[in-house]
Amino acid sequence: MPARKSEEDQDDKEEEQGDEEEEEPAASKRKFEYSDLEDIPGIGPATLAKLKEIGYSTVESLATASTHELMKAGMSEKVASRIISQARQGVDVEFMSGLEMLEKRKLVRKITTSSKTLDDLLGGGIETMSITEFYGEYGTGKSQICHQLSVNVQLPPERGGIDGSCLYIDTENSFRPERITTMAAHLGLDTDAVLKRIVVAEAYNSDHQILVLEKADEVIKNNGVKLLIIDSLTSHFRSEYLGRDTLVTRQQRLNSHLHKLERLCMAFNLSAVVTNQVMARPDEFFGLGAYPVGGHILGHRSHTRIFVRKAAGGRGNRVARLVVSVDRPEGEALFKIGETGVSDAEET
Repeated sequence: MPARKSEEDQDDKEEEQGDEEEEEPAASKRKFEYSDLEDIPGIGPATLAKLKEIGYSTVESLATASTHELMKAGMSEKVASRIISQARQGVDVEFMSGLEMLEKRKLVRKITTSSKTLDDLLGGGIETMSITEFYGEYGTGKSQICHQLSVNVQLPPERGGIDGSCLYIDTENSFRPERITTMAAHLGLDTDAVLKRIVVAEAYNSDHQILVLEKADEVIKNNGVKLLIIDSLTSHFRSEYLGRDTLVTRQQRLNSHLHKLERLCMAFNLSAVVTNQVMARPDEFFGLGAYPVGGHILGHRSHTRIFVRKAAGGRGNRVARLVVSVDRPEGEALFKIGETGVSDAEET
């Protein structure tokens, strides 16, 4: 009990310090650079422990947090607002003109898919600072594309990569290191070195999946992660929340999960790739035949949505249909998934 009392007293002191601090005049404000949460004024040991407990381990993640999220840890609104404001002074979170935004967009990098036709459809590959969704029926190659991207992100820029690591969140027990070895060897890479730069986290249910992502910021920072894969995004949510009476709860949790993913993309300039299951509409006679799970929540958060299906004639050929993109026209691309990975399709 004394230890508990001491911790509460420390929290009170930190909040009192925050309440006593006066707002600095605008003219005296300057931009600070903080490398760790401990460097931010007003964050003591007790507050630091609270932040890490709810998944905030880096300055970047704290800068993109909301006051409401920090209040869940027991902080007052004033203290939560103050430490978020301090964190944002060291991160590029500010108003800018369209011209400045154009300059910022030059920081966006792209990862090749190993298929020129698919890259062309996507405007050069999978881009950073955005969420890309691949959806389709089972066996269409969604996980294979994820495996290929986890290798390709490690390539140097001149070969279509961005020389980064990969965080692979596996929710369906579909990650196979043997497949990575085959793909890496085909590209002439050191297979052991490639596997070492892929951090795998298995998620056993939706709560675990959410927790893994909440704890991901420190892993991303320490490992130079530039590609975050969730394969599959909706599997656990779909199996655990059954019936219309649970739909609202499911969508709210999925929405919060996607917001966290998007913030990580922006804070660390990384690519997020998610796979999604599909559902049929028995009452529909004409259409795609398969529709992505997740409803409008996922539709609004995915910057790029690609429907993958098997091509007629077999031979490992696939058709990727660009359904949604913020800056690309709709279209289709024919590519192949073979023994060595993703490549351009063989002409029939």
